[in-house]
Amino acid sequence: MDKIKIVGGNVLNGKINISGAKNAALPLVCASLLTADEVTLKNVPNLSDITFLNSLLQFMGLKVEKKEDIYNGYPATTYVYKANEIKELIAPYDFVRKMRASYYVLGPLLARFKHVEFSLPGGCAIGARPIDIHLSSLEQMGANIEIKNGYVIADAPDGLKGAHIIFSKASVGATCNILMAATLAHGTTKIENAAKEPEITDLIDLLNKMGAKIQGRGTSILTIEGVKELNGAVHGVVADRIEAGSYAIAAAITKGRIELINANPEHLQQPLRVLEKMGVGVEILDNSIVIDGRGKTIIGEDVYTDYYPGFPTDLQAQFMALMTVAEGASLVTESIWENRFMHVPELCRMGANINIHGRASAIVRGVEKLSGAPVMATDLRASFALILAGLVADGETIVNRVYHLDRGYEKLEEKLKAVGANIERIKEAD
Repeated sequence: MDKIKIVGGNVLNGKINISGAKNAALPLVCASLLTADEVTLKNVPNLSDITFLNSLLQFMGLKVEKKEDIYNGYPATTYVYKANEIKELIAPYDFVRKMRASYYVLGPLLARFKHVEFSLPGGCAIGARPIDIHLSSLEQMGANIEIKNGYVIADAPDGLKGAHIIFSKASVGATCNILMAATLAHGTTKIENAAKEPEITDLIDLLNKMGAKIQGRGTSILTIEGVKELNGAVHGVVADRIEAGSYAIAAAITKGRIELINANPEHLQQPLRVLEKMGVGVEILDNSIVIDGRGKTIIGEDVYTDYYPGFPTDLQAQFMALMTVAEGASLVTESIWENRFMHVPELCRMGANINIHGRASAIVRGVEKLSGAPVMATDLRASFALILAGLVADGETIVNRVYHLDRGYEKLEEKLKAVGANIERIKEAD
């Protein structure tokens, strides 16, 4: 199993191109199941989650063609998907266990083919993330759903029907799934308390290009008028705001300067505001964001995670790494997922002073210096927090179980090396 070795102490300076967003690309790929025409997606990140999802869809009969391309002036990957010969309407356990976002096939397959069998998902161990909202919403749209032997078996022999759906929480996954399902449903579907993340608006943009009729883009109320069929389209994946935020913290924690090319500041308003409050320089340019920590004193700041446009839970661990070396104390309150402080013991192994209170809060008291140590990644975003700590720590840090990182950060070592980090991957046999 691969490891990453970091020797801390280098100041990072330079430019990093921000890749397409993993959390946008996954539902976009599954949207290709809604039509027999070609769907071309540009700026798709080369990540293990994309590879796993492509394997599942190819098992089902989807044709996948990969091309090397240029997007916004940088090398990128383009995929062409064609779902004109789908043979399997089952998502087996061996595929789904590798990546829980496989559940995005539920809505499209049920809407277009009226049947789907889907293994209950796995994924990161950051607390319970049930798909109850997805299933209950599909039932409201007329689906018959049975859970048997670890599989969801869903049928809609007469097709899905429009419904008025009110989510109990603003779930990104459920919003994506029901959006896709509703495009081919009979009648009109109204979703209230829909998630508003940029990844949702990116999906809406693709679906509307494909001929869907969706109103309410960027709001919590979405109205979808079902159509008989959808057509193909060409679409570029939105830039990854979480990757951009992660590298922004790399600049701040090493007191360097990094220009984040193709990053969208509109998608990062809360994280950028927190960075500025902590004393970091932030400059918005035409097609980039400059993060400048040179000569700055980093001070502690409180963070409360919330649904978009609030502070993203997917940047909580990374900001905590920055707080460990800030002056004073910071309070981190996690309101989205339980059990998302698993990186805390690993940061403490490196000399951080963090105390967890209950299941939702942590007090971080800044220390003068972290020390390199062997640490273990527990989930995707926690993995990057350990990378950040390693960048500023005295000595050598070894991050184990980096397959988590490969799920969400494209060319991580290459990008960090290009701005001056002393980082390398250690290949080991499984």
